[in-house]
Amino acid sequence: MFTKVERLISSRNLRPKKKEGFLKIISIFSFLGIMLGVAILIIVMSVMNGFKNDLTKKILGLNPHVVVQPNSFVIEDRFIDDLKKKYNNISMSKTYSGEGIVISNNKAKGLILKGVNKNEKKIKEFLEKNITSGSIKDFKKNYVFVGTELAFNLNLKDGDLINLMSSAFISTPIGSLPKQENFKIAGTFSTGFLEFDQNVIFLNTEDALSIFDKDSADQNIEIYLDDPMEADELKVKIQESFPNYYVYSWADLNKSFFSALKVERNVMFIILTLIIVVAAFNIISGLTILIKNKTKEIAILKTLGLNNSSIKKSFFLTGFSIGFFATLTGIIVGIIFSLNIEKLRLFLSTVFNLEIFPSDIYFLEKLPSEINFNSILIIFFLSLLVSAVASYIPANNISKMKTFRALKYE
Repeated sequence: MFTKVERLISSRNLRPKKKEGFLKIISIFSFLGIMLGVAILIIVMSVMNGFKNDLTKKILGLNPHVVVQPNSFVIEDRFIDDLKKKYNNISMSKTYSGEGIVISNNKAKGLILKGVNKNEKKIKEFLEKNITSGSIKDFKKNYVFVGTELAFNLNLKDGDLINLMSSAFISTPIGSLPKQENFKIAGTFSTGFLEFDQNVIFLNTEDALSIFDKDSADQNIEIYLDDPMEADELKVKIQESFPNYYVYSWADLNKSFFSALKVERNVMFIILTLIIVVAAFNIISGLTILIKNKTKEIAILKTLGLNNSSIKKSFFLTGFSIGFFATLTGIIVGIIFSLNIEKLRLFLSTVFNLEIFPSDIYFLEKLPSEINFNSILIIFFLSLLVSAVASYIPANNISKMKTFRALKYE
């Protein structure tokens, strides 16, 4: 593509003489600008990818993939048997959830009361993985598990007595009052998802049905799949077979959240790409000045028989080489920073006493980062495209130069 002569001219242009120090400065700034733009773009995209994937894992780990609610109809046993026959990659559990209030130590807080069966496979796995105190054996009638954040906020510990109030009302001589019962804390759990740990209490299914004044026919069916991404497909099939039930997936509950994340990611990509575009203007200005300074050399090369095309290609290669090596360096720097972003956050937090990634706002305990090689390829080719365009514009103007004037008085 490039001849030996064209590469030689390009390499000489990349090593300006001492009297051309200004060109060297422009070249350095062009290199640094593109390098930093690529590195920052990779770091931000890696953090955004990590943030999305970590939140997805948290959500999928804490919530069922598909939920079937009776919707004033009884969920018949044949429904469960039919699902088990059709799909081998699912597990199901019966639960009941509702809004309630916990009262303890003169403090009250609204939250979700979730009734579960500790013997169900997924529930057992969840508790075993996330329990920080207590034991599943202690999770029996009139005992509950609370999140560590909730326990901290209400100053609770294992064995403490709490009062739970539900949204169900019972008739009394003085009128209708919310139903409430006393429970003991069997232990605490921590998922790392602060919003969940602050706002959910696990009860036995029987206790949940009792406090909400419901019976077993009101329970929901929670379905877990080996591949959560198939949840929407399963939801549609269930809804078609059993139109009387209300069916929704984890994606339905978090659709607006993930849509917002996607929009934010795309906007950040566009904005940060402008850094590379701005840096590319340095290549245009540098090459333009270089070509003006090399008018005599260009005239001599033409006199020696080198055509316009070869000269243009040699100057194009000069600018493109800056962009190419800056892009490669930026990718390396971006990957290194992305792999060590959490260590960098801890260092900056310690040295400057700054809370860079507040866990109570972002719901995660550490700054996530996940390198996506498809994104890196897109950034790589985008940066090369910008560098190529920036190099082509001034190089193309060589054919318009009247180089004969440069040799007129030589």
